[in-house]
Amino acid sequence: MQPTLDAAYWIGLVISFVLPLLVGLVTTHVTHPGLKAAILLFLTAANGFLVELTNAGDDYNVSSALILWAVSFVTSVAAHFGLWKPTGAAAKAQAVGVKSSSPSAV
Repeated sequence: MQPTLDAAYWIGLVISFVLPLLVGLVTTHVTHPGLKAAILLFLTAANGFLVELTNAGDDYNVSSALILWAVSFVTSVAAHFGLWKPTGAAAKAQAVGVKSSSPSAV
C-alpha cells in the first residue's frame, strides 16, 4: 500500500509555508511578537480546519483537523525561522506599505 496525500493537503502545506509572510504583511515591526504568534495560530487553525473541510467527503473528522492545525503551525514556524527570517523576506514583508522617514536622495 502506497501512502498518498490528496491535493487539499498539499495546498494546505504550501499555504502553511507562506502564512508567516502574510502575518508580516498585516503587522508592523513594532507589533508585539505574542500578537504575531496569535495571528499565526489563528491562520493556521483556519488552514487546518478548511483543509479537512475540503477533503472530508462524507465525514468531517475534528481530530484530523486538529492534527492538520498542528502540522500547519509547526510548518509555518519552521518556515519563518528557517527561511523567511534569515533571508530577510520576513522583514521586507513587514516593510511593505511603510513610508520612509528619511528624505530620499535625488
